[in-house]
Amino acid sequence: MQPVEIYTTPTCGFCHAAKRLLQSKGVSYSEIDVAREPRRREEMMTRAQGGYTVPQIFVGPTHVGGCNELYALERAGKLDRLLQGG
Repeated sequence: MQPVEIYTTPTCGFCHAAKRLLQSKGVSYSEIDVAREPRRREEMMTRAQGGYTVPQIFVGPTHVGGCNELYALERAGKLDRLLQGG
């Protein structure tokens, strides 16, 4: 299973939805709260090539994007393969 990292804030509904999808699939993830650690937002923006909204989701070396992109991968049947490293 690829490591999953998600940059979030506590009040972000899209962040909660993305985490729910990952949890429903039994996927562990590392959460980086950019509200509590504002210095990490710059790191997020660099990794996300300018993406400044949350969530920003990474599966292994792949930048997935946000919640909508995560759900689009799931609907297309591609999320499980990405999580497995394929």
